[in-house]
Amino acid sequence: MDIYYTNSVENIQHNQLQGFFVDWPTHPSPERHIEILHASHGVELAIDTKTNQVVGFITVISDGILAGYIPLLEVLPEYQGKGVGKELVNRITARYENLYMLDVCCDDSVIPIYADNRFLQVAGMVKRNYERQSATEPDCIDNSDS
Repeated sequence: MDIYYTNSVENIQHNQLQGFFVDWPTHPSPERHIEILHASHGVELAIDTKTNQVVGFITVISDGILAGYIPLLEVLPEYQGKGVGKELVNRITARYENLYMLDVCCDDSVIPIYADNRFLQVAGMVKRNYERQSATEPDCIDNSDS
């Protein structure tokens, strides 16, 4: 298995983003997925050099000064357990090591990957709008001053 890692989405096409968001009742389309990657403050991609398919990715949203948050870490099922997720976390953690905080809410199954990078397990709260899970609407946030 030859995997190439990059932090650029410049030459990535939506057809390279097949098979992600497993077990999500609804999920972003590959076209919307590429928009998410482009809009992220930071991204790391794992690409299979034989198939030229993205097999894993991690994203960060951040102010670039003090705080960052990892909203997505995904590895295709057939590449899980082979160190791809761990390498993505290693790379993104190294890029954001100068921030005060880099936070993540994650499933129990990936806690060890983050713990290996000195993330601390804490209690947290989340709000989910499952009607928006597929991110189909172009304007998700109202930035108007009301």
